[in-house]
Amino acid sequence: MDLSQYLEIFIDETKEHLQTLNDQVLIMEQDPDNTDTVNEIFRAAHSLKGMAGTMGFKRMQRLTHDLENVFSEIRNGKMSVTPDIVDVVFKSLDALENYLANIQESADEGTEDNEEIINLLNAIMDGGVRQPDIPDELDETVPIATAAPAEAVPAADGVDKRKFLQLPVAEFEINAMTEAVANGMNVYGATVYIQESCILKAARAFLVFKGIESVGEVIKSEPSVQDIEDERFDFDFSLFIISDKPIEQVQKVIANVSEIEEVVIEPYTPGSAVTQVATPVVEEKIETPVVEETKSEASKESAPEKKKTNDTKKKPVVNRSVRVDIEKLDDLMNLVSELIIAKNGLVSANAYEEHGQAQQFNEQIEYLERITTNLHESVMKVRMVPIESVVNRFPRMIRDLSKKLNKEMELIMTGEETELDRTVIDEIGDPLMHMLRNAADHGLEPTLDRIKKGKPQVGTIRLNAYQDGNNVTIEVSDDGGGVDVEKVKASAIRKGAISEEQAEMMSDKEAIDLLFQPAFSTAEKVSDVSGRGVGLDVVKSKIEGLGGDVVVSTVLGEGTTFTVRLPLTLAIIQALMVEIQDEKYAIPLNSIVGIEDIMVDEVKLVQNKEVINLRGTVIPLVRLDQMLDLEPSESDSESLVVVVVKKGDKQAGLVIDNLIGQQEIVIKPLGKYIYIHKMFSGATILGDGEVALIIDANTLV
Repeated sequence: MDLSQYLEIFIDETKEHLQTLNDQVLIMEQDPDNTDTVNEIFRAAHSLKGMAGTMGFKRMQRLTHDLENVFSEIRNGKMSVTPDIVDVVFKSLDALENYLANIQESADEGTEDNEEIINLLNAIMDGGVRQPDIPDELDETVPIATAAPAEAVPAADGVDKRKFLQLPVAEFEINAMTEAVANGMNVYGATVYIQESCILKAARAFLVFKGIESVGEVIKSEPSVQDIEDERFDFDFSLFIISDKPIEQVQKVIANVSEIEEVVIEPYTPGSAVTQVATPVVEEKIETPVVEETKSEASKESAPEKKKTNDTKKKPVVNRSVRVDIEKLDDLMNLVSELIIAKNGLVSANAYEEHGQAQQFNEQIEYLERITTNLHESVMKVRMVPIESVVNRFPRMIRDLSKKLNKEMELIMTGEETELDRTVIDEIGDPLMHMLRNAADHGLEPTLDRIKKGKPQVGTIRLNAYQDGNNVTIEVSDDGGGVDVEKVKASAIRKGAISEEQAEMMSDKEAIDLLFQPAFSTAEKVSDVSGRGVGLDVVKSKIEGLGGDVVVSTVLGEGTTFTVRLPLTLAIIQALMVEIQDEKYAIPLNSIVGIEDIMVDEVKLVQNKEVINLRGTVIPLVRLDQMLDLEPSESDSESLVVVVVKKGDKQAGLVIDNLIGQQEIVIKPLGKYIYIHKMFSGATILGDGEVALIIDANTLV
C-alpha cells in the first residue's frame, strides 16, 4: 500500500502530538499528581505510536512504545514522577523530533536506533520508584463501593449496554448525587450510542449535552467533556444526570438528536458505582507562568463535570479549521495583487477621461476599490497565524537552559493569540529564540548573586506580544542585571571593534548597539549556549529583513527589554509615492513620521554632513538623487520637500522633488538575478505599467 500520500498529514499531526507531549510533560513536572495531565500525555504517546506504526516507521514506533509503557505505569499509580524520569522523557521527545526532521527531509526516519534512550526507559520500568499495588492504611483511595449495582440486564447479544455502571465516581460526586436525591431530585445513569456512520460525532455529542441542559445537568461524563469535544471517543459515552424531570422526558430530549442510535437510561442509586476514585486533595496553588495555565484544560485542577459542561457552549465547534498549503495562499495573494494593479490602471486611465464621463467612471473605480479592499482583508485573515505556533516551544527551551546554566528561571508569556502573517511567522522563530537565550545566559544573574542582591531567587523572563496599529510588537524582557555598558565597550576594544578614543566618545545607546555586531559577544568563554557572537546579529538581520526594527532598553541592576516591531504583512502595503527627477519611488507609510517644507538656508553642515533642526531635533538629510546616482537637479527653488522617516528612535530626512500621493501597492521581489543595494526592499507596478522601486527606509537610516 502506497502511504506517501498520507505523509504530509502524518508530519502535521506528529508535530501537534510532540508539542502536546512537550507542553504536558512540563506541567507534569510541576504537578506530578495531576492525573488529567498524565492521561493527556498517555493518549498523545499512544496516538503517535499508532501513526508511526501505520506509516512503517519502526524505530519511531519502538521508541514511542517504550515511552508509552512508562506513562502507563505512572498512569496506573505504580510509578512516581521524578526529575530523572522527566529528563529521560525529554530526551525521548528530542529523539522523536529528530526522527520527524529526517522524515520531513527524506520521507525516511533514518538509521539511528537510540538504544541508549531505550535502555534508559527500560531501566525506569525495571527499577522505577513504584507504589505498592495493595493500598495500606495511608492510602487516600476511597474504598470500593459496597452497594452492589442493580442486576445487569443483558442486551440481545448478551452484552450489558449500561456502561454508566462502570463509571469511576469520586467521593464529591457521590455526595452531590446524594444531596440531590435528598432535595427531591432524580439521578439518572445514561449511555448514549451514536450511529457508526455518523461523521461529526463530537457535534452530535455537543447537541446531547445542550439538550440535557434544558431538563437538568450533567455531573459526570466518561470520557470527559474535553475528550468528547476533541472527538477522542468511540461511538458511545456515558453520563450521570441530575434532573427534576421524569426519565421519559430526559430520554426523549437525548433521542431527538439525529444520528443517535440508542439511549440506555435508568434511575441511578448514589453509591452503587462499581469503581470509585480518590477525592482530589486541594492544596494551596502556587502561581505558575501563564503559559503553563493556558495550554490545556487537562492541566487544571479536577472540578465537577457540571462546570465543564457549561463551558462547552462558549467554545467553537471542533473541526472548523482546515490545513491550507501556503503555496495555494500565495497564488491567491498574487491574484489579489493583479486585481489591485488593474484598479490602479483604471485610476490612471481616469485622468484622461472627458469631464462628462468622469462621474460614472469614478463610481466604478470606487466599487472596484471596495471589492479589492475586502478581498485583501479576507486573504490576510486566512494567512494570519497566532504567534503561539512559534512561541509554544520556548517553555521547554527555558526549562532546559535552567538546568544547563544552573540558574532558577521561569518564562511568562502573554499575548500568544496575537496574529502575524504566515511569511513573518516562519522567519520570527530564530530571532525570538536568540533573544530568550540571551536573557537566560547574559541577562539573569546566577541564583546566589540574585539572593545577595535581595532579588527573588527565581529569575523571570517575559515574552509579551500585542498588535499596535499595522504592526505587531514583541517584547522580551528579564529582571536580571541589565547591560553593563562599560563591559561592552571593554569587550569591543579587546576585539578591535573600536578604539579607546571611540569608546570614550560613545553614548550608552551606541555602545548597546555594538551587541548586534557580527561575532561580538561579552561572554568570557565560549559555551554551547553562547560566546560565539552569532545571536543578536541574527536578530538584527532577520528583523530588518522583515521590514521591522529592534530596540534595546536597559537599566543596570534591574533588567533589559528587547522590543521588536514587525509589519502585520509583507505583501500589500500603504506607501507614499514620490518623484526624484523623472523617476517614481515608493516609501512605506509605516516608516514615515511626516513631510516637511524646509527652506534651503535652514540646512546646516555638521562634520561635512547636511542636517536640519526640526523642532529641536537634529535630523540628517539624505539626498536621494545622489544616493541613486541621478543627475543633480538644477532647480533654484528656495525650499526642499523632505520626507522624515524613522527606524526605532533614529530619524532621517529624505529629500525628494515631488509628492504624488498615498497609494496601496503590491510588493514584488526583485529576483535573485538582479543585484541591487539593500536600500530597496522590492518593486511595484504602477497603474500605467511603470515599475517603481520601494525604498527601504531602515537601511537608509
